[in-house]
Amino acid sequence: MNVERKEEDPVVIVGGGLAGLACAVKLTERGIPWELHESEKRVGGRVRTDHVKGFRLDRGFQVYLEAYPNAGKLLDLKALNLCRFEPGARVWNGRTECRVMDVFRRPGTIMESALAPLGTFGDKMRVALLRMRESRRTVQKIEDMPDLTSEEMLREFGFSESMIDGFFRAFYGGIFLEKELQTSAQMFSFTFKMFTEGAACVPAKGMEEIPRQLLGRLDQKRVWTGSRVREIGPDYVRLSGGEERRASKVVLATEGGQAQALLEEIGQKEEIETRWRATTHLSFAAEEAPLDNEPIIGLNGSGRGLVNNISVMSALSPDYAPEGKALISLSVLGIHKEPDLAEQVKKELEPWLGDSVKGWELLNIEVIRQALPEQRAWPEGRGLGHGAPCREVGGVLVCGDHVASASIDGAILSGVTAAEKISDAEREGSS
Repeated sequence: MNVERKEEDPVVIVGGGLAGLACAVKLTERGIPWELHESEKRVGGRVRTDHVKGFRLDRGFQVYLEAYPNAGKLLDLKALNLCRFEPGARVWNGRTECRVMDVFRRPGTIMESALAPLGTFGDKMRVALLRMRESRRTVQKIEDMPDLTSEEMLREFGFSESMIDGFFRAFYGGIFLEKELQTSAQMFSFTFKMFTEGAACVPAKGMEEIPRQLLGRLDQKRVWTGSRVREIGPDYVRLSGGEERRASKVVLATEGGQAQALLEEIGQKEEIETRWRATTHLSFAAEEAPLDNEPIIGLNGSGRGLVNNISVMSALSPDYAPEGKALISLSVLGIHKEPDLAEQVKKELEPWLGDSVKGWELLNIEVIRQALPEQRAWPEGRGLGHGAPCREVGGVLVCGDHVASASIDGAILSGVTAAEKISDAEREGSS
């Protein structure tokens, strides 16, 4: 279908997650008219913070890596008031806890980390060598490397099975939402590089402050929430109520499955990553904070049980909890709907964290089926996003973290790239 177009027709962005918002911000900077349609009642996509009993609950365990090269250019990081995790982890091996730190940033912990009962001394030297390798490589060099699974890369690097099982499966399980380490080694190297160059952080008032900041830079009259798009073309969209909106260009910034369905309706078959990693996230309130109220990630490195990682969010920022209370964030990988799940994880944590866990109050259990696009290894090497961070399909620009790297940085890069393509095309058309 072709809708009669006028010169003043705006770019129509479908989807108000980070990619769609980033695209709108860049189009605004370039003076290009746009409008954005988001089917939910608020923008932000999967980056969300809910308020429950005075606590701020992020949707799953999410962090912002302050070394992100693309997101850092677009966001005002100072205004987000980022609160940093300690560069390391407290690891429970089923018998005892050990503290393993980035000794380059916490040199005072070198003996504690070297003597920690985790892996071998050679493993700890390999971590330092891996750190040096990734810090010296550019993102482009990482994208150009032959791709393996993360597990294959770690074995090739010489890490022992005890180090892979006792540390990497738990640590990267919290990032990739899978313990099998089948995620692309390119993605592993990229995130490892980000961890070596900056801290893992959260905005003081929750992760949703990131999309809220982007929204605050936009003309709110151009943002339509609760507006579902049911059909698209290269020069129009049709809303669920039947209204047609003309477009100078359509940017499809939805999640992969929705993007694929809309494209197939106009006869465009495109391989878009639609497989997801799932997680079940539990939030607890406590009178007494575990982990000594330290802003650090706790990992279950025992290879047993439900819990993958735990953190005290109120230790990072007091804004996460009412005064005198602690907010505990806990991740279980996969989909879990057991009616007694909260009691199961508390019982599991007692040998590690003590009897105080019995008094934790459950605030929320959220099963997140579509938590993170799966990022598989591509042996032929197609880059972090398996190609360009934005694609044109049937005259429609497709962007999102399913096109670029499955990360906040990838989503923002993808949206910015879409806006730049539109700007470049307009400049060429007027010359």
